[in-house]
Amino acid sequence: MCRPDHFAVEYAINPWMDPGAGADREVAIRQWEGLKSAYEGLGHRVSLIDPLEGLPDMVFAANGALVVGGRVYGARFAHPERAAEGPAYLRWFTDNGYDRVHAAASVNEGEGDFLTLDHVVLAGTGFRTDVAAHAEAQEFLGRPVVTLRLVDPRFYHLDTALFPLDGRNVAYFPGAFSAGSREVLRHLFPDAVIADADDAAVLGLNAVSDGTSVVISAEASGLQLELKRRGFEVVPVELSELRKAGGGPKCCTLEIRG
Repeated sequence: MCRPDHFAVEYAINPWMDPGAGADREVAIRQWEGLKSAYEGLGHRVSLIDPLEGLPDMVFAANGALVVGGRVYGARFAHPERAAEGPAYLRWFTDNGYDRVHAAASVNEGEGDFLTLDHVVLAGTGFRTDVAAHAEAQEFLGRPVVTLRLVDPRFYHLDTALFPLDGRNVAYFPGAFSAGSREVLRHLFPDAVIADADDAAVLGLNAVSDGTSVVISAEASGLQLELKRRGFEVVPVELSELRKAGGGPKCCTLEIRG
């Protein structure tokens, strides 16, 4: 995770961002601290990367890389405003002893568009990550990668429209995907949790599950009820200020898989 010491909405690179309205950094920091505490309360270890001045979106750590089996596939950002984040995150991994690190040739935004299950990596495209990155990641990671096309600009990253419940199943919002990708999801996950438009609109799918507990936007009430019905512990968090830049719990969280 990356503390939002420099968080601001200074430019608009997705439909959630309004530089005229801005954001309250102090509120964002308090809400981020609540998310960090939620993870620690569930027994997870949180590692921190130092925030860099001039990179207001660096708080969205999920975009910094993809880590599977101890291999680190680096990010290469689509927008120049975020370009320096990719090398910063790769540097953190090399400084912390990771020796299988790949600086991507293709545009990709890390776990924003790559979500890992037990036997497959789901990969989004349509707004940020190039399809070529899907093949590059598959070759480097040695894991099958399934391409899913996003069609609604509000859901510009895969992690805004889908999250793994565990290693075998997912929750998602069908309206974010192309017709063909919806068919793929129905085929792969016939028992998926289907979110409605209201929960998707508060970034309810930008959630983090450890297979037992789901850390999720507090406003995603319908999705929370369904998750509880399925036997998950629900941990609601308030990240309304960070949502002004298009981020939720998952955006703030890069999962490190050894």
